Amino acid sequence: MRVIAGEAKGFHLRGPAGSFTRPMADKIKGALFSMLAALHVEPQRVVDLYAGTGSVGIEALSRGAEHADFVEQNAAAAEVVRANLAHTKFADRATVHHTNVMAYLRYAEQRAEHGSPLPVADLVIMDPPYADPEIPVVLRKVGMSPLVQSGSVVAIGHSPRVTLADETGRLRRVKERCHGDSCFSVYEVVDEVVDDHPQSLHKAEQDAAGDLPGKLRPDHVRSPGRRAEGSEAVRRGGGGRVRGGRQAWRTLLDE
Repeated sequence: MRVIAGEAKGFHLRGPAGSFTRPMADKIKGALFSMLAALHVEPQRVVDLYAGTGSVGIEALSRGAEHADFVEQNAAAAEVVRANLAHTKFADRATVHHTNVMAYLRYAEQRAEHGSPLPVADLVIMDPPYADPEIPVVLRKVGMSPLVQSGSVVAIGHSPRVTLADETGRLRRVKERCHGDSCFSVYEVVDEVVDDHPQSLHKAEQDAAGDLPGKLRPDHVRSPGRRAEGSEAVRRGGGGRVRGGRQAWRTLLDE
């Protein structure tokens, strides 16, 4: 397991602290970041949920992210994340939170309610255990969290046997790829709530089951973060809101 590209390219990372952690394979990680790059997603603030070894969040730091928050509930795994951050010299650009994902999301909500919200993330990475039955619930919760806003991106790793809705809460899926027994989906956070009714969510999950991996989905989405090479300006001001510039994913569809 290594850093694939960027400032720390080639650095080898410590592996999982036990069988409870299943780090994203380098091949899948590389495919994910290649897709994000193709969509002109260049995040400045990253949250890595279910961090495991920290491999995915560290990859984002190596590729130019300014700060990453790592959330990991297992104490031994959290220490592996800290060791990997120290090894890659990214410790001063990262915070490791030894807690579970739902507790971290509740903490973010409480901070927002008391007028001291956590910084908004351009990119949230989720690589939960494939067998976790709560994946759709947590995904929706992330999309409704004050950690994200319209234009933020949520990338989730999942099994091909897990059916995720194309639309849930404020999230709309714009891309999905499968490589062998591993898949990842990329969602865009939009302003409006897509669906609030459990039956609607179930229907969306059924509809998603028939979609082919890799299909480009909504053409109205915007690209968060800094401007990519050759793309038009996408800037963040006043709390990170996206403004200005042509919608990068619409550009891909128009080509």
